[in-house]
Amino acid sequence: MSISSRLKPVIISGKEVLPIIEGGKGVSATNGHSSGAFAKSGAVGTFSGVNADSFDAAGNIVPQIYRGTTRRERHEELITYGIEGGVTQAQIAHELSGGEGRIHINVLWEMGGAQRVLQGILERTKGMVHGVTCGAGMPYKLAEIAAKYNVYYHPIISSMRAFRALWLRSYRRVAHLLGSVVYEDPWLAGGHNGLSNSENPENPEDPYPRVVELRRFMNEVGLKDTPIIMAGGVWYLRDWEHWLDNPEIGPIAFQYGTRPLVTKESPVPEAWKQKLLTLNEGDVLLNRFSPTGFYSSAVRNTFLKELEARNERQVAYVTAPDKERHMVVPFPFGPRKRPIYMMEEDFQNAEKWLEEGFDEPLKSPDSTLVFVSKEKAAEIHKDQVDCMGCLSHCRFSNWKDYDDFTTGKKPDPRSFCIQKTLQDIAHGGPVDNNLMFAGHNAFNFKNDPFYSNGFIPTVGQLVDRIMTGD
Repeated sequence: MSISSRLKPVIISGKEVLPIIEGGKGVSATNGHSSGAFAKSGAVGTFSGVNADSFDAAGNIVPQIYRGTTRRERHEELITYGIEGGVTQAQIAHELSGGEGRIHINVLWEMGGAQRVLQGILERTKGMVHGVTCGAGMPYKLAEIAAKYNVYYHPIISSMRAFRALWLRSYRRVAHLLGSVVYEDPWLAGGHNGLSNSENPENPEDPYPRVVELRRFMNEVGLKDTPIIMAGGVWYLRDWEHWLDNPEIGPIAFQYGTRPLVTKESPVPEAWKQKLLTLNEGDVLLNRFSPTGFYSSAVRNTFLKELEARNERQVAYVTAPDKERHMVVPFPFGPRKRPIYMMEEDFQNAEKWLEEGFDEPLKSPDSTLVFVSKEKAAEIHKDQVDCMGCLSHCRFSNWKDYDDFTTGKKPDPRSFCIQKTLQDIAHGGPVDNNLMFAGHNAFNFKNDPFYSNGFIPTVGQLVDRIMTGD
């Protein structure tokens, strides 16, 4: 029996669709055009609700320029941009879908003002958006919001334990609108990854037993007919044939985040698409540089290599000599050259870095010094000052989107402004000098004969190809 005959439609957000889901992805990497095309093909399209683009009367993208003089003022501007952009992309997707498939919106729970942005979009897109996909945190209030607007919700989790916590605290009260549970492989997915402190980033685990564990719990609480969506590491469905018609897995669909980037309807710039077509295995790095504090997976380009090098040029220090820890060598720091103290080996490294031109040591929240050039220090400082509050908690700028609006920690120079770099790469900035999220199987673009001679398919062609098992 061919795999295409075994790929059964699933009920997602109240409608029977192909078992193919477009991954949401962040800033402008999916939009109304890509998600509308997926829905029109009978699958599920997902547009990003993270700082989505809106347009002026002439059809030009409205640049997200911030004029507020304080972070809180700029944060309010960001929320307005986010709502307007999300409404715009929902309208485009709805129109292009022709009533086929389903349209979902994807939001990161840890984005700044997430609840306000999501509710602002749903308030103005009734009947256009059928489901909300949400990860990057523990979105307990997602069910409550879904109930308010009568849409389905699709939490993204990376373990049964995470889903169980969400279910017991909140989701069991709105079980009828739980459209699916998205299991996202924390080692293979692109973007932010859900690795817990108990999981080894260098020791990937087989998703099968983890999803079986999730299904067992879902069956126990009456969710045996609720689909699981497998996300992260999915390329050829023939590799997942043992998951089909499998009572241990139950109703299953598959989410694609990386492959849809290289389609005609994908909104990412041509240079980004061409870069993906050239990647080799191992070119995507699982790292912990993100200002969210989460692990994330991105292409190991110049941008990421600079962060790796920056984090390696780091030494611990104390403000008074500590003989027990051998931190007794004085190092002059700051405009007044007041001494701080470090180990002899670290002092030698610091001297070497200074000679190499990394002559601006910056303090981190963990009592370390990070050595960068004066130019990089100025860039880091400017980005921190310009913060517009795009995350609920930002380790880079020390912003928090509620209460006293600060994390209470020093800004962390080992990270970066994620809003700045994602906006830049999505709108034509250099792909080598910006954060470029991708899943770990992106090397398949180079190996898959479907993409021979630089072929870039339409979404419809991609969906047809996926349904063959290839």
